[in-house]
Amino acid sequence: MRYQLGATVAQTAVRILTEARVRRVYAVVGESFLELLDALQREREITLVSARHDAGAAFMAEAEGKLTERPAVLLASRGPSAASLAIGVQTAYQDETPMVVLLETPATGPVPLSSGELPTSDLTAMFESIAKSTLRVTDPDGLPGLLAHALTTSQEGRPGPVVLGVPCDIWGMPYDAAKPMARVRPPASGTLGRSADAVAQLVDEAKYPVVIVGGRARSARDELIAVADELALPVYNAFRRQDAFPENHARYAGHLGLGIPARQLDALERADLVLALGTQLDEVTTQAYRYPTPQQTLVMVGTGIDVSPKRRGLTFRVDSEVEPFLRELREVAAPRTRRASAANAAVHTFMTPPDTSGNTRVHPVDVVRALRKLAPEDTIVTSDAGNFAQFMHRYWCFTAPRSQLGPSNAAMGYAVPAAVAAKLTEPRRTVVAMVGDAGTLMTGQEIETAVRYRAPVMVVVFQNGVHGALAMHQARTYGRLTGVSIPLTDFASWARGLGAAGYTVDDREELEPIIASALVRQRPCVIDVRTDPDVVTPDVRISALLGQARPQPPAQ
Repeated sequence: MRYQLGATVAQTAVRILTEARVRRVYAVVGESFLELLDALQREREITLVSARHDAGAAFMAEAEGKLTERPAVLLASRGPSAASLAIGVQTAYQDETPMVVLLETPATGPVPLSSGELPTSDLTAMFESIAKSTLRVTDPDGLPGLLAHALTTSQEGRPGPVVLGVPCDIWGMPYDAAKPMARVRPPASGTLGRSADAVAQLVDEAKYPVVIVGGRARSARDELIAVADELALPVYNAFRRQDAFPENHARYAGHLGLGIPARQLDALERADLVLALGTQLDEVTTQAYRYPTPQQTLVMVGTGIDVSPKRRGLTFRVDSEVEPFLRELREVAAPRTRRASAANAAVHTFMTPPDTSGNTRVHPVDVVRALRKLAPEDTIVTSDAGNFAQFMHRYWCFTAPRSQLGPSNAAMGYAVPAAVAAKLTEPRRTVVAMVGDAGTLMTGQEIETAVRYRAPVMVVVFQNGVHGALAMHQARTYGRLTGVSIPLTDFASWARGLGAAGYTVDDREELEPIIASALVRQRPCVIDVRTDPDVVTPDVRISALLGQARPQPPAQ
């Protein structure tokens, strides 16, 4: 690349970001990045998205990286800003999402007291355990090369966030030297053919092979479907990666999430060979590290994939991207004929919504059923952690690629910011955020960011006036509830105050008309659905738990 003579460090950095195809920079703007903000304003190919809270900005950057598999950039100002956005960085680390964080560090020289700036702490070390890499800039000539390296590192091997500490006073300094731009090297594949041969032999010898597919296999979707058909392989989706393999496919065996019944785990329980494609096999996906069992042979495919120290049993690793591996596997593996597993029949039963016509209150199933009926097939769904999410996981039926954005680390406050980023990234697709009342009040103010950037997202708030997970545990353990009731919030009025459209649903008959109206409005919408507080999961009612529990006497 060519650099303009007399350019500043900030201007040079923006050119590097542009040529690396970075399209958005997320931040709560502050004086730490004045020169960089000005340089970004002059660059038409990059949009600066000014969020309302640092956690919201971090979740936006993570969601874009997850959706596009290319890094967005996140700006982190001094102390409080960096601490607030750490949850988004940790989400990116756990979910293997490319991201570059530019973190303000102390100035290279003394800052005059007359400037009015507060002291800055170097918090780079705080991110060492939740980032793929942490780097520090020590002089202006070093920033362009380190930024190029950060962009490359965030995407190579196992993707993840790279934190680059930058002194707050160097952005306006001159930079005339030429430094390398970011380039992502192609994945190593020298032994790919031999690996595919070996795996093909394992598949051929196995009686009950199964596949578990994760987020890093999303780009290999077509090859995965072809392999599943030709080799007759049952396929499970990893936790919150339900868009990796279509849930209406005949070889789909289920989503390895929470509350999965034993009959749906039939194919995995009987398996003698497990192919894990593009997934680290986290605690939820493995059903508390129950699977793969020590008796099952495990093959893990993906660059930078780590084997859990809890794993016992024969394990092979294939250091390759998933798509070229599957392409090679199709070339060498012998086609198989096998009936669809019992898990496929079980999953259809599991995902069939129950009859809720007898309910006097709005049932969470009603919400998901109405949304799935009316929203386009390729709708992008973002979700928070919380009991309400189990209804979405179970009844939505993800069939389109790149249609689910959810954190596997149970981060609350993810859904609304993620929806804003998804709509900015994919403006032609419908984007629906599903969120509980607690998560809405954490980062829901980013609906104003959606208004400002003309991103017409739909936010559906499941509001039942109770901390559902805690109420469930209390009812089961003590037979009584303490401190779990919370007053209802008028989210419709709140949304209108932020410039969005706001609706309230108290009656199940109102659901479809209001959702249909919101879907055609070209502005952000919030639908406040008052759901039945007794229904906390698809299979659990608080009243039933209270009736079954044996109340324990209070401690003396």
